[in-house]
Amino acid sequence: MDNKKRIIVIGGLSAGPSAAAKARRTDENAEIILFEKTANISYATCGIPYAFSGRIKDRNKLLVVKPDLLRQRFNIDVHLEEPVTNIDPDNHMVYTPKGEYKYDKLVYATGGTAITPPIEGLADYTEWAHAKTIEDFDRIIKSDVLNSANEITIVGAGLIGLETAENLMQIGKKVTIIELGKHILGPWDDKFATMGEKVLEDNGVSLELGKSIQKINTDGSLVLSDGKTISSDFLIMSIGVKPITEMLTSKGANHLPNGALIVNERMETNLPDIYAAGDCASIPHIVTNAEGWFPMGTHSNKGGRVAGANAVGGNETFPGGYGTAIMEMFDHTIARTGAGPKVLERDGIAYESTFIIANSHPGFYPGGKDMFIEIYYTPDTHVILGAELFGQKGVDKRADVLATAIYAKLTIEDLPNLDLAYAPPFSPAKDPVIVAGFVAQNAQKGLFKEVNVAIAKEAFESGDDITILDVRNPAELENAGRIDDRALNLPLDTLRENLDKIDTKKPIYVTCAKGLRGYLASLILAHNGFQNIHNIAGGFTAWNKING
Repeated sequence: MDNKKRIIVIGGLSAGPSAAAKARRTDENAEIILFEKTANISYATCGIPYAFSGRIKDRNKLLVVKPDLLRQRFNIDVHLEEPVTNIDPDNHMVYTPKGEYKYDKLVYATGGTAITPPIEGLADYTEWAHAKTIEDFDRIIKSDVLNSANEITIVGAGLIGLETAENLMQIGKKVTIIELGKHILGPWDDKFATMGEKVLEDNGVSLELGKSIQKINTDGSLVLSDGKTISSDFLIMSIGVKPITEMLTSKGANHLPNGALIVNERMETNLPDIYAAGDCASIPHIVTNAEGWFPMGTHSNKGGRVAGANAVGGNETFPGGYGTAIMEMFDHTIARTGAGPKVLERDGIAYESTFIIANSHPGFYPGGKDMFIEIYYTPDTHVILGAELFGQKGVDKRADVLATAIYAKLTIEDLPNLDLAYAPPFSPAKDPVIVAGFVAQNAQKGLFKEVNVAIAKEAFESGDDITILDVRNPAELENAGRIDDRALNLPLDTLRENLDKIDTKKPIYVTCAKGLRGYLASLILAHNGFQNIHNIAGGFTAWNKING
């Protein structure tokens, strides 16, 4: 070798090409070699579900960067269909079936492999595939399953599984989703997952939750863990990925229990001169300060960029992530950012939350839709920890605003001070994010408690002697229904004249249509000496959406 630095990059999906290109932009003279075990590099795995339905019409559109672009524009020596079979960190050597290569710095970006669950009969069954790689996509297209199969079963209700289900429904398939967890979208709080489940079912998707496939019969029918048998023409596995890291973990690389490599902010592993990025690596969870694993293209590209720069002498950092995610669900959108209840409770982090329903547009402007937002924040400093959102319009904008607020460590008191864009076609004068801030601040004044519908349901079912106060107008109850037959109906505008009808000794749970009148009624009760008041966040609308 001459005096040039030799940088070897293993993996050609997203983190690897990002690392290689950034290394070249940082050092024009370095020798950069990229190894990819398949014939394709840098393709959009997240676009595969949309190619099933034809929304992405050309398979080549999934190929983000062609190998020749890396070769010609960035002067990178790209080795396709040459898998790395071993790494010797002590001697800085990489081995493939075609040769051995010495490196000065190594960027390990092997990604993850799709998980295949143990199912009796799967080994002899041919009508199934993963939906993770471009090779998986090609195999499905070549099999003609999108034309020949009518009933398609998806195992796993994560983002890719649900996106695949929606797109298959759009081309007329009968879709069943089998999910071992009790709800779809495991990282989301159950309230939001439940709302998503109703949208899926309303659009014809069959859900088999809390179940797994035990056996595949010779006729292709599936026997579930509860004994139920369902017919199926084709099976798509989408239960997650496992980091491909054995070549380094076997050499002493620090890693998480799932195998993801632990790196520092410079994307360095504990092995000398070896960096890691993408789905094979962990990154810090900025909210919890624990090691996190976020197999998303956003983090892969950023991590790869930092690893590539540093491999040729740069000094860049990637502080981590915090789980921002979003997906289209027919005519709805569901999103999250930061740490939700499941992570916060798992890590023993105290939090409070505020749940609201706000309109995506001003009431006077046509087309407005309800938006459900829950914000999680610290009880003492009120720093925002996370948020979850669901609705038909404008969810993406508010998710990104709240993701930015989390990174900036803003508090609930900061939210109403944000100068957000306003015009009737885009948002109300009081944007949903600002309303969430106001509601969270009001909850801190201690005059009453704000409770979500899950907590209210527990109280209703506890058998305790409580008062359920519904402050909607009688016509609303007749048209929409009641939360509970025990509810005392006193419309808000007549509440002050009827306070004597409310038992002062019982806990009071106040509800309205969406939460605003319940808030006003709770204030009236508090100012008139009532105690133990609970306003049900989101009112009847949230109750019906989540518990109905």
